[in-house]
Amino acid sequence: MNLPIVFENRMKDYFKSSDVTSEGFFESFDKEPLKGIRINRMKVSSFDDVLSSLDITKDPVTWCDGGFYTTSESSGKDPYYHAGVYYPQEPSAMLPAQVLSAKPGDMVLDLCAAPGGKACRLGEDLKGEGLLVANEINEDRAKALLRNIERTGITNAVILNETPEHLCERFDAFFDKILVDAPCSGEGMFRRDPFAVKSWEKFGPEVCIEMQKGILECTDKMLKVGGELVYSTCTFCEGEDEDMIRDFMEKHPGYEIIPHPELSDVTVCDKLPGAMRIWPHLSRGDGHFCVHLRKVSSDHESRFDYTFATRKRTDNYSFNKSREALLSFMKDILKDDAFKAFKGRCDQQFVFHKNKIHLVPVNEHLFDRLKVVKMGHFPGEIKETFDKRIFLPSHCLAISLVFDEIKDDRKLVLKRDDERLMKYLKGETIDANEIKASKGYVVVCVDSYPLGFAKIQGSSLKNLYPKAWRLV
Repeated sequence: MNLPIVFENRMKDYFKSSDVTSEGFFESFDKEPLKGIRINRMKVSSFDDVLSSLDITKDPVTWCDGGFYTTSESSGKDPYYHAGVYYPQEPSAMLPAQVLSAKPGDMVLDLCAAPGGKACRLGEDLKGEGLLVANEINEDRAKALLRNIERTGITNAVILNETPEHLCERFDAFFDKILVDAPCSGEGMFRRDPFAVKSWEKFGPEVCIEMQKGILECTDKMLKVGGELVYSTCTFCEGEDEDMIRDFMEKHPGYEIIPHPELSDVTVCDKLPGAMRIWPHLSRGDGHFCVHLRKVSSDHESRFDYTFATRKRTDNYSFNKSREALLSFMKDILKDDAFKAFKGRCDQQFVFHKNKIHLVPVNEHLFDRLKVVKMGHFPGEIKETFDKRIFLPSHCLAISLVFDEIKDDRKLVLKRDDERLMKYLKGETIDANEIKASKGYVVVCVDSYPLGFAKIQGSSLKNLYPKAWRLV
C-alpha cells in the first residue's frame, strides 16, 4: 500500500520516542484486514452452537466477551444475522464497549453511535434495565443505527440525531457512563477502506482534533461525578489520542485513568499510562486507541432535576384503552409468567403519542425539542375502527421477544436451512401446516431466535416482514 509520506514520517517519529517497536508496522498495511463477529449475549446462551451452525472455528477475540474472528463477512442473507444473533464487527472496534462495561440500571450515552456496533454491545450489557441513549449527528447514519439497535432486540434505547452541544444543554451531569468513539482521521482503516487514505489526505488529523476537543467538553458536562467515560479512536495520531486526553485531563483535573491489566493482548501506552492501543503489527486487529476515565470530582454543580427524569404522564381514556389493546395482544402471544412481567413493565413505562405506543424507562419529556429517531421500545400502533381499537404490532416487538416466553401455538420454528426462511425474508407468503392456531399472529423463528411476525391465513401465513428490511 502506498501510504502518505507525511503519515509515514510522523509514525516513525512516534516510534522513536516510544517503547513500542515499529518492526512490522508499515508492512501490516499490506495484509488482509481482520474480520470478526460479536455474538448477541441477549439472545444466545451457547456460543459453540452458533459458531458450529455458522461453520466458524472457535477463535475468540481476547478483549471482548462474545467476540470471535472469522474469515468471511456476513452476506446479509443469513437468517441468523436478520434475527440479531450476531453482529459483524472489526475486532479492534469491540474493545471500547467492553472496557466501559455498562451495568443493568446505568444511564448510558453512546455519543457518536453509528453504525451501532458499540451501542448494541452496551445495550446487551444493560439487560433491559436502565437507559441507553444512542446519538448520531448524521441523519442517514442514524437510520443505520436504528436498524442495528432494533435487530439486536434492545428495548430500553432512545436514539437521537443531535449535536453534542445541544445534548449537553439538556443532560446536565445526567449519565453514569459515556462512550465517545470519536470521529477521527481513520488511520486504522487504511487497509480496510480504499477511500480512507484519500479522506486522510484531504482533511488530515487537524480537522478532527478541533472536533474531538469540542466533543469532550460536552461530554464532561453530561457525566455525573463518579461516572465513567471511555474515549476511543481508530487512528494512530498522537494528537488525537494521548495528547488529546492529556490536555483534557489538565483542563479537567477531576479525572483519573482506570487501567485494565486484565487485557493482556492490548498494548499499554507508555506515553499515557493506563491508556490502551491495539497495534496491527502486535495484536490481531486493525488498530484502536482506548482510554477509560473516571470523574472523581468536579467544580461544576449539576442543575439537573432527577425527579423529573422519573415522572410519568397522567393517564386518560385514550391512553388506557390503547394500553388495554396492547396487553390483550401480548396475552395472546406470551406465556403467563412472561405476560405478567410485560404487564408490570407496561404499568411503569407506557407512553401513547399520535396512535403510537412506546415503552420508555424515563420520562419521555426529557427528550422534548430534541431530534428523536426512536423513543424507547416501539411495540406498535393503534388503529381505531368504528367500535374498537386494534393493536398493530411492530417488527421490533417480534425481534425483541424471548423464544421460550412465546406460546407454542404462536410460533413457527424453522431450521436455518429451511427454504421458507428465504421466502419469508423476501416478503413472500409461506406455508405453515405446523401451526396449531387457526387465526391471529405468529412469530416466525429461525431455530430458537424470533425473526418477525406473520398472520395466519388458512394453512399459509401473510408475511409481515418489513418492506425496508426485505431481501431482493
